[in-house]
Amino acid sequence: MRTEMEWAEMRERHKRGESISRLAEEYGLTRNTVRKYVQAERPPKYSRGSKASIIAPFEDYIRARLAECDVSAKRMLEEIRAMGYSGGYTVVKDFVLPIKQDRSVQAEIRFETKPGEQAQVDWIDLGRHEIDGEVVHLYCFTMVLGYSRYAHAEFTNNVRTETFVQCHLRGFEFFGGCPRSILYDNTKNVVLKRAILSSESTFNPLFNDFARHFDITPRLCRPGIAGARTKGKVERFIQYLQKDFFIGRAFTSVNDLNSQLMVWLDKANDRVHGTTHEVPRERLREEGLRLTDPARPYLVTLVEFRKVSRDCFVSYKGSKYSVPWRFAGRECQLHIRDERFEVMVDGKVVARHETVPGQRTVRIKEHFEGLYKLKRDENLERHRKRMGVVFDPVRVQLPEVQVRDPAYYDRFAGGDE
Repeated sequence: MRTEMEWAEMRERHKRGESISRLAEEYGLTRNTVRKYVQAERPPKYSRGSKASIIAPFEDYIRARLAECDVSAKRMLEEIRAMGYSGGYTVVKDFVLPIKQDRSVQAEIRFETKPGEQAQVDWIDLGRHEIDGEVVHLYCFTMVLGYSRYAHAEFTNNVRTETFVQCHLRGFEFFGGCPRSILYDNTKNVVLKRAILSSESTFNPLFNDFARHFDITPRLCRPGIAGARTKGKVERFIQYLQKDFFIGRAFTSVNDLNSQLMVWLDKANDRVHGTTHEVPRERLREEGLRLTDPARPYLVTLVEFRKVSRDCFVSYKGSKYSVPWRFAGRECQLHIRDERFEVMVDGKVVARHETVPGQRTVRIKEHFEGLYKLKRDENLERHRKRMGVVFDPVRVQLPEVQVRDPAYYDRFAGGDE
């Protein structure tokens, strides 16, 4: 007995070319059972007919509860009756028994992917931290290659889809290529509305464009705890990263934290992995990842909002970058692409910068041209007003000249008295 979600997932994977034997091994079923499911036009029905609908609202709770601890069917009956279940014990027992049987089989099977076939991706929410005097919500993007267990990670201060895609691009650069498929949970970065058939889900438009560009097949986990177990490789790496790297670590900025992370990843990928008993860096050579085409780069523009400071700078990732002085105090946008960004005010580009590591100040001389002369003139004018001196070069006051009648001068030249 399987859920509609599992039935739909098996059918879709079989359509993509995965074999009956492989699906049977992963789901803990016989090949004949898998063949029956993938050939069925409708999801499997429960043998007890209409009674199945009585327990349907409680199925997710029962699965999650059984994943936590091995409670009996009678105990489960008591718990769901308190939640409103009105059916009998037999329906509960018939639903619980196959789950326990499947779990006992799957506990002995570890699903391994072929080289270059799949990566697993997830976010870590690390909560709020004070960084350089500012409280920041911190996240970590993680990506693990299924075959080699070679891992990449990156700390961010947001989980926007633009950031999500950029983290993928840096991950592909870190790996030296990209896998054929990537396994995700049901994050809004990937799927806006999940359907029973993955192909009928509503995918995030930006992510969908990115996946098509690299010809990557996105795979979605089943919801709930059962789904989390299907991406166990990245889940285990997340636990390792948090315990071995993040907890108790001091850092001054997100850039500083990522710089330390790169050093740690270099060592982590050189350790002997507990499951494969091999070194991830050595197994990476066997992945056979598809190379990305440098002639067809995928460009993502990330937009962030800022206010130009009074001293004519904007901040980005802990560093300060100058902006022409006439825009001091104005609202602006940073259009970020790769390691460069443009500063835009009222829809016009007013400055361009390349990002720098660490906490530095980038000052372009031309951005301050004319400012010093303006300040000098303003200071001179204030000084003159303070001293009571008013000088207008256009209107110069000359002394008055008295004009006399010519007869007045004749008296001194011997003229008539």
